[in-house]
Amino acid sequence: MSIIIEPKIDHETYLINSKEVYKNSYNSWIASTELTCQERKAFEIYKQKVIDNPAFKKHTKATFKI
Repeated sequence: MSIIIEPKIDHETYLINSKEVYKNSYNSWIASTELTCQERKAFEIYKQKVIDNPAFKKHTKATFKI
């Protein structure tokens, strides 16, 4: 299964297989629709490697094969 993560607004909103995930005012990530376990795992990896990495100025599209 391929999981595609695309930034909509860096550090705020992302699309995971066309499902919107956004950061709320309490700095928690909220999905508009429920994510599968694989999608959640892929987003955690993306968050750790890209979102939380200060070396990345512009976030890019990523594809995970899980």
